[in-house]
Amino acid sequence: MTIADQVTGSTVAGTAKPLQANPAGARPRTASPAISLPAIGERELRLDLFRGLALWLIFIDHLPPSLLTWFTIRNYGFSDATEIFIFISGYTAAFVYGRAMLESGVVVATARILRRVWQIYVAHVFLFTIFLAEISYVATRFENPLYTEEMGIMDFLKQPDVTIVQALLLRFRPVNMDVLPLYIVLMLALPLILWLMKWRPDVTLGLSVLLYAVTWEYDLYLSAYPNGFWAFNPFAWQLLFVFGAWCALGGARRMSRILASRVTMWISIAYLAAAFYVTLTWYVPQLSQFMPKLLEQWMYPIDKADLDVLRFTHFLALAAITVRVLPRDWPGLKSRWLRPLILCGSHSLEIFCLGVFLAFAGHFILAEVAGGPALHALISLSGILIMWAMAWVISWYKRVADKSGSKTKSAVGSADMAGGG
Repeated sequence: MTIADQVTGSTVAGTAKPLQANPAGARPRTASPAISLPAIGERELRLDLFRGLALWLIFIDHLPPSLLTWFTIRNYGFSDATEIFIFISGYTAAFVYGRAMLESGVVVATARILRRVWQIYVAHVFLFTIFLAEISYVATRFENPLYTEEMGIMDFLKQPDVTIVQALLLRFRPVNMDVLPLYIVLMLALPLILWLMKWRPDVTLGLSVLLYAVTWEYDLYLSAYPNGFWAFNPFAWQLLFVFGAWCALGGARRMSRILASRVTMWISIAYLAAAFYVTLTWYVPQLSQFMPKLLEQWMYPIDKADLDVLRFTHFLALAAITVRVLPRDWPGLKSRWLRPLILCGSHSLEIFCLGVFLAFAGHFILAEVAGGPALHALISLSGILIMWAMAWVISWYKRVADKSGSKTKSAVGSADMAGGG
């Protein structure tokens, strides 16, 4: 993901203006190159590659467990595709709207961010409507009310008027529709984050860590309707989003020596290996006898809703390894075999919404037809092909049908670069 050289501080070819200016009177650093904004119109292919991969993994994870599920990263460690998605969202949002804030000021940048928030909100409402219609039709057509209960829409059927209002307030969400509300809230906070980053990026990251610690200490959360709390607590997940923005605005450059160290590499490998062993104990209970009881008591439960520190550090370890193995000029990024992933990552908002819709369709087929692993693999691959086809159509439309508008479009206003959805 753009974690690679951008985290190590590599500059982007064809650029000269750093995203973060040196404070007045400070001597310029020459030990490591400054992170620069991408040239106008230039895309970061690694960013799209890993964002597309996250979308595919999220789609597969939303299907019932089967053989293909073992190809997703959540079975080999503490973190999963959600961490990749949120980190890239913070990174790209800071890249795009950080430029706008430097060149056009806080007011203009905030207006552009709010416009993007509105686009994501409209997409969420549209997806909510289509998703409800899909589930209701299947439950009625096949006379199986368990679908409405399993997908969490029973309250909508009982009190549609109240539930719709709660859905518009982002408090009611069916199953698998928790990522977009989290992203909407994080993007709403982006103007403040960028303003603070422009002032003191390290202090901003420190405040984010403080909010994360306070959230765990005092159990801060946002309530959901009809009861419970958000599946992804914004007070906790903001840490990963802010960390991505911090990396984009100069933090990656300052970490470059640490990430290039062999010590960091071996610590990351050791942590990933330990996390892998722990996950094995979930599937092979006999291995748990070798786990120290005190360690188990301290470690469990590994809370996804509040972004457990074990999940966060697992993502950092993955990022540190990625830094060393995926250079920006890797020829494979131009390969036609990776083109489907990159295309999906380029249009992540649309592809994410499509993936949620396809996941329930696949869930329904697998529940109604006993096809085994072969059918599961067929549905998974078919869903991925449909997502790729949709991404190709969108890309074609933007390149050909909307050519006149693309001539004047700059990277400053690139919604696709800014996190997608």
